[in-house]
Amino acid sequence: MTKTLVVTGGSRGIGAATCLLAAKDGWDVAVNFASNAAAAEDVAEQVRALGQQAVAIQGDVAREPDVIALFDQAEAQLGPVSGVVNNAGVVAPSIPVAEYDIARMRKVFDTNVMGAFLVAREAARRLPPERGGPGGAVVNVSSMAARLGSPGEYVDYAASKGAVDTLTVGLAKELAPSVRVNGVRPGLIATEIHASGGQPDRAERLAAGSPAGRAGEAEEVAAAIVWLLSDAASYVTGTNIDVSGGR
Repeated sequence: MTKTLVVTGGSRGIGAATCLLAAKDGWDVAVNFASNAAAAEDVAEQVRALGQQAVAIQGDVAREPDVIALFDQAEAQLGPVSGVVNNAGVVAPSIPVAEYDIARMRKVFDTNVMGAFLVAREAARRLPPERGGPGGAVVNVSSMAARLGSPGEYVDYAASKGAVDTLTVGLAKELAPSVRVNGVRPGLIATEIHASGGQPDRAERLAAGSPAGRAGEAEEVAAAIVWLLSDAASYVTGTNIDVSGGR
C-alpha cells in the first residue's frame, strides 16, 4: 500500500534526513521547501534513487494558501497523505530579548507557530478516516530550547517551540485514536540552522558541554521521527521524544 508523507522544511538538515530515511521505510515523499528549489529537488532525486516517488513543492508554511496547495499537490501527485512531519522553522540572530524588534518576533512566530498550526490543521482535515482520510501519524519537530529557554540567544525561538509542544498534546487528544500525534525535541544538532542564527560554529563550540560529549546528527533525529511515523509506535501518541544527548 502506498504511503505518502509530507515533510515541511524538507530541503535541508533534519527535514532532508527525514525524507531519505522515510524513503528507506517505504514512504513516498513530498519535499516542501521555502526558497531553495535546487536543494529540495536534490533530496527528491535521492528519494527516487531509493525506489520511492518524490516531488518537491515550494511553499511558505506561514501562508495559508501555500499550506493548502502543498497538501493538494502532494495528494494529486503521490496519493492520500497519511504522514506529516511538521518541521519547517526559523531562528533569528542571538541577542537579548531587550534588543528584539517587532519584525524579528513576527517572523519567528509566523513561521514557527502559525506555520506549525496551519500544517497541523491541514493534517487534521485530511488524515482522519471520519473525514475521508486514511488515518496516520503526525510528528511535530520542536526543540530542547522549549525546555531550556535559550536565554541571551533566542528566547523567542524557544517560546515558539513551547507552543509546538502544547500543540502536540492537544492535537493528539483531539485526533485519537485514528491519527497519532507526537513530537521530537532535538537538542544540539549539527545542521545549517546555527549559521542562519549567526553562529555557524555553535554546535561545535557547545558540544563539549553536552552530557553526550558531542553534537547530534540530523540522521539521529530523523530516526526518532521515522519510528514515530511507523507501526512500531502504534501505542505512542501525545508525547515528545528528546533527542538531545542528555542536555
